[in-house]
Amino acid sequence: MQAFEPNAPRTRADFRFFHRLRVRWAEVDMQKIVFNAHYLMYFDTAVADYWRELALPYEESMHSLQGDLYVRKATVDFHASGRVDDVLDVAMRCARIGNSSILFEGALFRGEQFLVGCDLVYVFADPATQTSRPVPPALRETLTAYEAGEAMCTLHTGSWDELGEGASALRRSVFIEEQSIPAELEWDADDATAVHGVARNRLGQVVATGRLLRDAAHPGSARIGRVAVNRVLRGEGWGERVMRMLEDAAKARGDTEVHLHAQRSAERFYARLGYVPCGEPFVEAGIPHVEMSRSLKG
Repeated sequence: MQAFEPNAPRTRADFRFFHRLRVRWAEVDMQKIVFNAHYLMYFDTAVADYWRELALPYEESMHSLQGDLYVRKATVDFHASGRVDDVLDVAMRCARIGNSSILFEGALFRGEQFLVGCDLVYVFADPATQTSRPVPPALRETLTAYEAGEAMCTLHTGSWDELGEGASALRRSVFIEEQSIPAELEWDADDATAVHGVARNRLGQVVATGRLLRDAAHPGSARIGRVAVNRVLRGEGWGERVMRMLEDAAKARGDTEVHLHAQRSAERFYARLGYVPCGEPFVEAGIPHVEMSRSLKG
């Protein structure tokens, strides 16, 4: 990683990560251009999405790393203005990691035009005392790997004995705590015989999970269920990756079709993966569902 020279122009090719936004009326001044203070908000919003791109749920990850990041310095370099209704791309990259500090560099683009640059210096510190401490090796490795173009998660299938600890923690968080499903309905004997799939980030945290069963109601078919994704990381593709991994496991053992009970709120997610409704809507554990299926042939 190498930092830009001060005030040097930045191009889209300098960045791997982009966050898109549209300038709102409330963000412009009487000249109908973005009020200068909002640019820092744009970059701060992009930093939050940058952590999601790294598959790191920020609060959980910092707790695991026994620290937190505090802004030490923020500088903004203006070249041109954004205007109301502009669609802008906020680019962000980790440019340098010191002993306790991390330099993030950002750029705001309208198409290919470079509008505004930003440098954000964070210090990793003890949350109780706000005294600096060395950047943890796991965080340093994650940031370096992302900027080098490496994958942020590893995918694993296995038994409940192998993957149950991480999968159960995520399922408890999503289904029992977030969706208020009774614990006695969440845990069943099928966990012991299912093929489980998880996605782990570079801190070892399970960020997505699901399980694969044989479908007794449809011979030669599989059933996928208990699909859960960390609340902070939804929409980043980890649920789809776990689904495809479980579908591959079903194909490998000869299944020709997959069935699942989709929560109606997640129906569009499954439809994008090729699943279609195959039954009437119903309520399960107090939540509206619909049966969906997908062929594994071809």
